[in-house]
Amino acid sequence: MLLLPEGSVISASSGTAALIGSMLAVAGRAVEQRPLALMPAYTFVATAVAAQQCGYHPFLADINPVSWTLDPERLAAELDRSILERCGIAVPVAPLGRPVPQAPWLEFQRKTGIPVVIDGAASFEGVFQTPEQFLGEIPVAMSFHATKALATGEGGCVALGTPRLAVSVTRSLNFGFHEARESTSPSINGKMSEYHAAVGLAELDGWTEKQTTLRAVATEYRHQLFSAGLSKYFYFAPDVSSNYALCHCASPDQALRVQAALQRSRIDYRLWYGKGLQHHAYYADLEHESLVVTHDLAPRLLGLPMSMDLTESAITGIVAALSTGLSES
Repeated sequence: MLLLPEGSVISASSGTAALIGSMLAVAGRAVEQRPLALMPAYTFVATAVAAQQCGYHPFLADINPVSWTLDPERLAAELDRSILERCGIAVPVAPLGRPVPQAPWLEFQRKTGIPVVIDGAASFEGVFQTPEQFLGEIPVAMSFHATKALATGEGGCVALGTPRLAVSVTRSLNFGFHEARESTSPSINGKMSEYHAAVGLAELDGWTEKQTTLRAVATEYRHQLFSAGLSKYFYFAPDVSSNYALCHCASPDQALRVQAALQRSRIDYRLWYGKGLQHHAYYADLEHESLVVTHDLAPRLLGLPMSMDLTESAITGIVAALSTGLSES
């Protein structure tokens, strides 16, 4: 499915465990000289949690306004040299299922000497479509949480193209063991349970049908939004993962009006990454660069209801509430 050598995909108990295992395999635990983990401020808290579990202090960088992810060329050229010299690992994130290409980060790794692990989060669909672009030497940790398009209830995996590193990741997720009951590396107990593996196999059996159904829901959203003259505000698959329907408001004030309209209609929504890691109480004191793009984008990108069984009439109600919120001055 992913066109990788046998043994190059390692299952994990969660996407967070997959990320921790990848970081331990690639960079080990943090050391005094390089205590920082470079990551975007615009991400779910699991990215920071994983880094801290490996002993790193997250350093928050701003994102590209078009891709919504870190720009490795900018960071290598513009980030203060004293920061780069303190980074023990870099963790670019696939925002809302947009996969992260390998090539630019391989070049970043070559230029800076900083190991890289990709937090692939919800990017399985995009990776599956073009594995030659998104899989390779850098490990990609992906989540199979119930909110993701490919879901096992809870679970994840690490995908990479280097069998040697696959052994290291396996050790890191299995008490440091590999082919012997001797612990030889930093590790956690991050293995996927047999139950969740069985759920995953059943999910794969119905994967094509599930993708088709989710794309049909997105098509109905697009049709109704186009009829309401609102298409320009929205993102669906394949631009993001098919488990997302996103409303990209023109301003924070407009986003608040849309949220109020949805609440009046008793329709739930999400700021999937909140307003950025820096706005979470526990992470408020993290080191960071200027976060102009994150501050601008995060409060404007709203997650809408999205599921296989979302009906045409339900979408009609959602679009009516969105129309009210987007048209209010």
